[in-house]
Amino acid sequence: MNERTDQADVVRFLSDPGSHGGAAVERIDTHASIVFLAGTQAFKLKRAVKYDYLDFSTLELRKRFCEAEMRVNSRMAPALYRRVVPVVRSSTGALALDGEGAPVDWVIEMNRFDQDALFDRMAARGCLDLALMAPLAEEIASFHDACEPRPEFGGEAGMARVIQGNAAGFRDFGGGTLDDAASESLTRAAVESLRSGSRLLESRRKAGFVRECHGDLHLGNIVLFAGRPTLFDAIEFNDDIACVDVMYDLAFLLMDLWHRGLPRHANAILNSYLAETQDLDGLAALPLFLSCRAAIRAKTTATAARLQQEPALQGRMQVRAREYLDLAIRLLRPPPPAIVAIGGLSGSGKSTVARALAPSLGAAPGAVILRSDEIRKRLCHTAPLTKLDRAGYTPEVSARVYEALAAGASVIGATGHSVIVDAVFARAEDRAAIERAARSCGLPFAALWLDAPERTLIERVTQRASDVSDADADVVRMQYAQWSGDAPWLRVDAGADEATVAARAHRRLRSQLIERAA
Repeated sequence: MNERTDQADVVRFLSDPGSHGGAAVERIDTHASIVFLAGTQAFKLKRAVKYDYLDFSTLELRKRFCEAEMRVNSRMAPALYRRVVPVVRSSTGALALDGEGAPVDWVIEMNRFDQDALFDRMAARGCLDLALMAPLAEEIASFHDACEPRPEFGGEAGMARVIQGNAAGFRDFGGGTLDDAASESLTRAAVESLRSGSRLLESRRKAGFVRECHGDLHLGNIVLFAGRPTLFDAIEFNDDIACVDVMYDLAFLLMDLWHRGLPRHANAILNSYLAETQDLDGLAALPLFLSCRAAIRAKTTATAARLQQEPALQGRMQVRAREYLDLAIRLLRPPPPAIVAIGGLSGSGKSTVARALAPSLGAAPGAVILRSDEIRKRLCHTAPLTKLDRAGYTPEVSARVYEALAAGASVIGATGHSVIVDAVFARAEDRAAIERAARSCGLPFAALWLDAPERTLIERVTQRASDVSDADADVVRMQYAQWSGDAPWLRVDAGADEATVAARAHRRLRSQLIERAA
């Protein structure tokens, strides 16, 4: 019997509440699968289709890739993926899940989750909590760390295939939607970026940064499950898509957030991921990685638009495809980097201001933040939220902290990304060191000093919870008593609420950078 007819029978069977103990069935269709939601369970059926990048056309292939999907997704979502189950036809001709009979198809049995807990749906509703970004980045970093290196993929050749595939998609399916000249300009720029970054990509491939990753890491494949961000639906059907540089894997999520107008979320992901991995080397490749991710979306959205029968929907998809193409072009033309220092006594709001300013500085998704408190804990081999004793605050340790800040700023600046250095900077020699770091890599330097009354500083540090800083009221009193008030940096009144202080800081910073660029 024709397998497509068999699948039609399977689809009817899985759509029937009687197949699920009477539970109502909700169906979700994609180009490659159908998911049936019933009660507390979900059953994912792979369509009998064949594309240039996947082949589920035979029963044997569907079983193989169901098992592969279980393997790759159990790495990060073991609580979601339960087992591979045969759909069998009994001797009476009836279909059943598991049991006696010849398999006519295979499904993946999963635990059902609330569709409104998907991160793309939360983003669309405007309720994707910024506080979820740090645990999400930690989840991704932990996952990447455990991924198997696959040096036979990726590198210069892997990105060349991506660029060539995008160019072919623009030619074959972009007509009527994407501007030919813009598409060709993007391809030329991507090829040039690849040429200039080929040595870095190859060194990362050989060093083990190309791994069996997720491959499709956008907001629609992340869910808040059992109280934590959970990655699922990784690519199992094509190693060229799944086995990529870890920073290229992350770039899909960063691009998705940036395109949705969530730059603070994207910047928070990047900074939290770097804090976990210290993969500063990968920053230099990020503009190309982000652009290629946006270009893929431009290509696939333009392709999907051609298949729509409803004119209004087709029009919306064409607009979205052009937005992705414009974004891909802009991402390859990042603003120039700068090194920014934010100083002030404990409680002045340095970290809050740094997080507010970072998304607007330099290449997407914004500046990398170097925080002295985090570096101090790292140098002392102490967990971020563990309070250090006095040995962690000796002059010798503090000198090492500021040396590490200056060195880190130089390394990040050399990748083409902006840096914000968040530290007290009470000593003139520490301020001079960060300025020298900017000069050494030829980058513009700007600095802000945040001022606030002593009582405000004490109130703020007293109210902190789960913060890497160890400063308390006694530390603030000591700093305030010892502070000479002679910092030559541009002063910002930081005694107001967060939004007001951030706006003041942004205006002062912008004026400095414009003045330095003139």
